Amino acid sequence: MRLDKYLKVSRLIKRRTVANEACDAGRIFVNGKQARASYDVKVGDIIEIKLGQTPLSAKVTGVSEVVRKENAQELYEIISGREIE
Repeated sequence: MRLDKYLKVSRLIKRRTVANEACDAGRIFVNGKQARASYDVKVGDIIEIKLGQTPLSAKVTGVSEVVRKENAQELYEIISGREIE
């Protein structure tokens, strides 16, 4: 799954266009390297998001095309940073 779509489906970022712009601006890193929106997300990847005051690091625990809002947090595990509500 593309990185921008994963960020939206997992609700780490609310809109896919915002996720795409963040990737283009160099604010999203996967496994320590700057990532493009087209990066193919895999289970075990570490995603770092540097938006706002507190950077967020999350480990990908699942990849799914469609997820209900209540189950979105099952796709990742927060390593450090802010908690997602």
